[in-house]
Amino acid sequence: MASLSLHSVSRLYGAHRAVDEVSFGVEAGEFLALLGPSGCGKTTLLRLIAGFEPPSSGQIELDGAIVADGPRIVPPEKRGIGMVFQSYALWPTMTVADNVGFALRLRKMPAAERARRVTETLEAVGLAAMAHRKPHELSGGQRQRVALARCLAMRPAVMLLDEPLANLDVHLRETMQQEFKQLHRETGATFVYVTHDQGEAMAMADRIAIMRNGRIEQLAEPRKLYREPRTAMIADFIGAGMVVPVDIVDVEARGVAAVGMGGRFTLRGTAQAGQRRLACLRATDLELAAPGGDALPGIVRAHSYRGAVTTVTVTPLGAADQSLNIDHPGEPPEIGANVHVAVRDGWILPEMPR
Repeated sequence: MASLSLHSVSRLYGAHRAVDEVSFGVEAGEFLALLGPSGCGKTTLLRLIAGFEPPSSGQIELDGAIVADGPRIVPPEKRGIGMVFQSYALWPTMTVADNVGFALRLRKMPAAERARRVTETLEAVGLAAMAHRKPHELSGGQRQRVALARCLAMRPAVMLLDEPLANLDVHLRETMQQEFKQLHRETGATFVYVTHDQGEAMAMADRIAIMRNGRIEQLAEPRKLYREPRTAMIADFIGAGMVVPVDIVDVEARGVAAVGMGGRFTLRGTAQAGQRRLACLRATDLELAAPGGDALPGIVRAHSYRGAVTTVTVTPLGAADQSLNIDHPGEPPEIGANVHVAVRDGWILPEMPR
């Protein structure tokens, strides 16, 4: 396993800054996810780490050794890094075993040692019985495991994974997520995993770096990103948080007292009385309540059945341009019904309103 550090790394294509002054570190053996919408720069950043492209400026260190200093780079084959692509990139005419052992053969590993390494790796990903099959004889999940095995066979200190589950169906993706986590524990390798799926990142990663416009908006553990997003973009992207304006009226021992949308509620975070701020509310932290008290009056606009709960969309009477989603466990009220919404929890964003 190896640590990874980036220092003010940028990548320009003409005037476009695909990666813009990015700095962060990955500890040896850590599972880091690079998460963000399409075009945010996460795949470009992965290619810079791999050595497929040079940064326009900045440094990249692998286990304390500089592998990129602006355009001066150590080539990919000398970095000890493994890469798993979304497309699998398997040789269609080779068997599973030959695909897994191909790079080992290029490195002139003795045949007996190569065969042993291939067998051990295929056993680790559960494909030992399919060693003689061709890629077209495998399912999508099995082909993904072959691509992963080919990378693992090289015993890389760092594994880079570029949306490796994007081509799989929902059920298989969930199964493969557990397999990736298990392989990460067993190999001890450092994983850097690119995805646009926040569910994948939250389920697998030790920490998540959320990217936007070539920059990292926030890097934190999944629970912290969910409970304490730094910006409105992160609040919306992670867990579909609802960002609403509030006025701070008091700072109490149990939190910050705020008013908005026709009600009053207590929020976590830091603010001062008299400030206009933004709050992140989540569907799981709202509930339909009895009239009176601090509950927000509103009108039911829509339902969305989700099995254990029904998401009820309510327009607050005090904010006609705002919609609140509430995960309701019982029979939902009729569309058009007058209801009241209680805010059990919420978070004051550090980002100030514009």
